[in-house]
Amino acid sequence: MLLELQIENLALIDALRLDFARQGHGLTVLTGETGAGKSIILQALHLLAGGKGAASWIRSDCERAVVEALFSVPGNQQEVARLLAEQDIAGDGECIIRRIMQQNGRSRFYVNDRLVTAALVGELAENLVNISSQHDHQQLLVARRHLDFLDSFGELWEDRQTFADLYRRWRQLAGRLRELRQAEADKDRRREMLTFALAEIEAAAPIPGEDEELLEERTRLKSSGALLELVGGSLELMQANMLEHLTVIRKNMEQAASLDATLRGLSERIASACYEIADLELGLRDYLESIPRDQRRLEEINERLALLKGLQRKYGSTLEEVVAHGRRCREELAGLDSLEQEIADVSRALAAMDKEVRERAGLLSGARRQAAGQLETAMRQELASLSFAQAVFTVSFASLPASEAGAVQATGLDQVEFLFSANPGEPPKPLARIASGGELSRLMLAMKCLLARRDQVETVILDEVDAGIGGKAAEAVARKIVELSSHHQVLCITHLPQIAAWADAHFMVSKAVVDGRTLSSITPLAEEERVLELARMLGGASLTPQTIAYARELVAGKPGKSAG
Repeated sequence: MLLELQIENLALIDALRLDFARQGHGLTVLTGETGAGKSIILQALHLLAGGKGAASWIRSDCERAVVEALFSVPGNQQEVARLLAEQDIAGDGECIIRRIMQQNGRSRFYVNDRLVTAALVGELAENLVNISSQHDHQQLLVARRHLDFLDSFGELWEDRQTFADLYRRWRQLAGRLRELRQAEADKDRRREMLTFALAEIEAAAPIPGEDEELLEERTRLKSSGALLELVGGSLELMQANMLEHLTVIRKNMEQAASLDATLRGLSERIASACYEIADLELGLRDYLESIPRDQRRLEEINERLALLKGLQRKYGSTLEEVVAHGRRCREELAGLDSLEQEIADVSRALAAMDKEVRERAGLLSGARRQAAGQLETAMRQELASLSFAQAVFTVSFASLPASEAGAVQATGLDQVEFLFSANPGEPPKPLARIASGGELSRLMLAMKCLLARRDQVETVILDEVDAGIGGKAAEAVARKIVELSSHHQVLCITHLPQIAAWADAHFMVSKAVVDGRTLSSITPLAEEERVLELARMLGGASLTPQTIAYARELVAGKPGKSAG
């Protein structure tokens, strides 16, 4: 149940706090001139449910907007308790949802002061509040939505989801069988292609990194002449002008160091350099001998590189990928040998699942037909209380036998459409062909009342569900809303005084210019203030003694909850 709603800097509201705790189950109405800001309440709850927001909704010159709601969570709302427990969020019978919207477009969500995801608040809100807007009745004109209503009424959503999961696995298995049969049909051609590729790769026996080594070797071969000249010349100079004097220099310095101790360090360095130069001479000699001179090797390298490049063009951009492709070819060839057995195994599994799918679809269809009979009876009763005394409401099924191809869909076998007739003697027809706006509003209200009794959501928001309704029908709608409020908390945004007169609590939404800025405010009305607001709703801006008297009669004539 919604106990409190706070809004800061949203649209035309700078700061607002609404306390609903006193009403409990009952009817709370919000009225006001068109454009005063009544829809902001619906907008705030939409945001709390994780709906999309925009920075333009934040009041100008404000950095952020905040919407916060406090809900009580009774013990029977097990889904809310489960969601909180899964996130390790303490509940203690209450749930506070807060959303902070910032000018940069980002939002943060909190549940009981714990930062959470939009998905979680969406699930929580779905189990805490049911919102019915003035456009919801348009859903009744879309026949494919009728199955959703029926499954909600029959409490069949869990069965439907279980079937949808089975259907998905069934379709995946059927797809796998098609792939295997296609592979079987292409087996010989595929085997030939795999065998050729594997033979080509194995014959070449590529080694990862081999191409890079060959490129380096080819570069050296192409440069062998220059290398021989440069390295050989350096070695000749070293041997001719340096090596024959190194021993003399080293011995002279050793003798000098024996005569003058201060030369010892320099002598050691010269000795070390002499040994290093001798070692460098050996290194140059070894390198000179290693320089490739065989030009036939260059041809071999070019041929090998061309072969490897050809493999890379066919089977992978690197030799690692080429080797991996060969490994996959070998594995797939082995799999082709067991293809027939796999087809047989998948065929048996699909046949068993096919039987299960059709049986489950039949059971779901049977449950829907039973629920449809109950829905027809319940809707006739609801519609009778909404001034449709002789209305006819039926649920039409257009379902193929489960054995026919294409009969089973993810939702089951059934295509459902609601048929309606408001006038005696007229056969029921699809809603889109006969129902007026006012009739659709009452049909949707009747449906909402039925569904509200079956779910655990305690708070129901009705946003101008009275659209297109007046006179006697408006009084019937008012009684139906009051009946709903006898076991739910109902917040109703309305333009009809016949509905507002039944309220347990009445709030007026108004708009004014304060210090050059437009502000919306919501004010609880006392008894006499209610009379004046009802008179305004009856007669417009110019109040007359007659409209005030009639408004007073409406308030005085409210029969409490006896209608429920």
